[in-house]
Amino acid sequence: MLPNQCQVALKEWAVTVRALAQGQQTLLLRKGGIHEGSKDFRVVHPEFLLYPTFEHQREDLLQPDYQPGLRYLLDEPRNSDQIVFSHWAKVEELIEISEQDKVDGLSPHFIWTKEYAQSRLHWKPMLSLSVLLLRVYEIGQPVSVPYLKEYGGCTSWVDILDRVNLDGLQPVLSDAEFGRRVEEIKGSLGMALAAS
Repeated sequence: MLPNQCQVALKEWAVTVRALAQGQQTLLLRKGGIHEGSKDFRVVHPEFLLYPTFEHQREDLLQPDYQPGLRYLLDEPRNSDQIVFSHWAKVEELIEISEQDKVDGLSPHFIWTKEYAQSRLHWKPMLSLSVLLLRVYEIGQPVSVPYLKEYGGCTSWVDILDRVNLDGLQPVLSDAEFGRRVEEIKGSLGMALAAS
């Protein structure tokens, strides 16, 4: 059963949130924000709002096919006093990887360049890279909440002061398509696939 409210958000580049929202991507690669409370990224909340951020996004960190999407987002008018939540996600599976060839193998499944994904792997090299397989849902009506300065900074998780209503959640991908994507991702990682 899906929840009807949420107060926890995960920050991610707006262009990546757009790719998740459009079903172009079903995973995230994380090691945590620069100012993370703990030494590494932890999925302390397996269900969360997707918080689109505009810091640190760069065209050269995206594969060429996805660069126009960033230009489109940056050209759109936006109110910096408001955060608009349009999608909610649930971590269906968490996979830890530490080999560069596995990160490279995932490149058909994300919008970033291989080099950028590798940089995430090599940052804090003693820690594994978390691959979050996400089931993403569109909220029936996007919800705006006031931006507060405590939401700022390079952290992954944000506790939103207002409860965000999740009325009318609809999955971005069908069950069958999501299952197919998960199998492809696991295949790219050399993991055993489920029996048909």
